[in-house]
Amino acid sequence: MIRSSLVVGFALLWTVLCSTSRGEISVISCAQAKQMIENPQEQQRPLVIDTRGGYKDYFRGHLPTAHHLNFDTLRGTDSGVPVQYLPDDLTKALLIRAGVDRNRTHLLYATGAELPNDEILSTSMVAYVLEKFGVKDIRIIDGGLAQWKTLGYPTTQEYFGNPPGTLPEQMNKPIGIGVEELMSRLGKPGVLLIDARPHNEYIGQDDVWLRKGHIPGAISFHWAKLMQQDNTHQFLAADRVERDLAAAGVTKDKEIIVYCGTSREGSLLRFYLSHVARFPNVRLYEGSWKEYASIKQLPAETKENVVK
Repeated sequence: MIRSSLVVGFALLWTVLCSTSRGEISVISCAQAKQMIENPQEQQRPLVIDTRGGYKDYFRGHLPTAHHLNFDTLRGTDSGVPVQYLPDDLTKALLIRAGVDRNRTHLLYATGAELPNDEILSTSMVAYVLEKFGVKDIRIIDGGLAQWKTLGYPTTQEYFGNPPGTLPEQMNKPIGIGVEELMSRLGKPGVLLIDARPHNEYIGQDDVWLRKGHIPGAISFHWAKLMQQDNTHQFLAADRVERDLAAAGVTKDKEIIVYCGTSREGSLLRFYLSHVARFPNVRLYEGSWKEYASIKQLPAETKENVVK
């Protein structure tokens, strides 16, 4: 029995160390994250980043060695449009200040519960920004802080600040798309546009947006369909959602562009398709509906679209 436990433990450690050494963007369990954080070799430990927007939530308790990076510090109003991504030079300064480093593994998390909890969207948005700025080793902790606590793992109220990091020299801008390129791709063969917002917003039955409806031709696929109902920070296995994706016409042979209201929901859908389901060509329209709706000459519609 003892030998069997040792073998299982060694196998998990080996998996963690191997994946760390080669770098990847993926989802890992709380158990794997804990083992990485507690690595006896301090220089091999990951950077842990708490992405929650509520600073008091961080004060109440967080993962050991977690540095707080409020996701919304990476966005601001631009030309009157709220929560647009900041210029690259400002983003770089914030990431360096948070310790983001080209040679380190980054563990990201928030917390989860039933809807309307959507804290995972802060994590997927930060993951998107790191990936866009060239970082290649990013793991989202499955289940987040909620699952961590359920497992009885320790939390702390002690602050932790990372030393300044060094960003990769090359960015990965093609994972995003701007409105002009978006308009040039709409209607092209093999291009699929997906709206990740709740369905009522997609069809214009809301009191949120400047204009109602969605970008013409877009289909609806709510991000929460990819997550556990009782913990929206916990991903469903790809084989469990494969049928739903296929039924909606979301297949790997397409060029996929995702968007939502402000890009958070779209960032979750993009993360899942790219790094869980392993779709090869998925991009995020960063401006999303709040930008698109402000450009009055661009068309909108409220009718339901399906892939034929």
